[in-house]
Amino acid sequence: MYARGIRGATTVTRNDAEEILHATTKLLQEIVAQNTVQPEQIANIWITMTEDLNATFPARAIRAMEGWDLVPLMCAIEIPVKGSLPLCIRLMVTINTDKEQHEIRHVYLNEAIALRPDLSSK
Repeated sequence: MYARGIRGATTVTRNDAEEILHATTKLLQEIVAQNTVQPEQIANIWITMTEDLNATFPARAIRAMEGWDLVPLMCAIEIPVKGSLPLCIRLMVTINTDKEQHEIRHVYLNEAIALRPDLSSK
């Protein structure tokens, strides 16, 4: 068994709590679907947001999902690099799995596709 990281990112159109929660839920659901992951396999999830997003904690969205209440979550602010993608939410989902590194499917949605087009097309 290996510990593997699954990257994911998405964007929202404005600093709105409901939009942040919806986008976070959708991103995690897509990561889970593409990688056939169950909450029990997840060691932890790191969540970052750009500084322009502060309407809510995105971890709230994950906590509200059925069966996800025991998954360790941590929220942080993304490094504010000049010219970086605004209104962005990123997830780093660490899983315990037998999958090889090349079998992991990273997920980029909305404007975040521009962050890693090489992974978004796989």
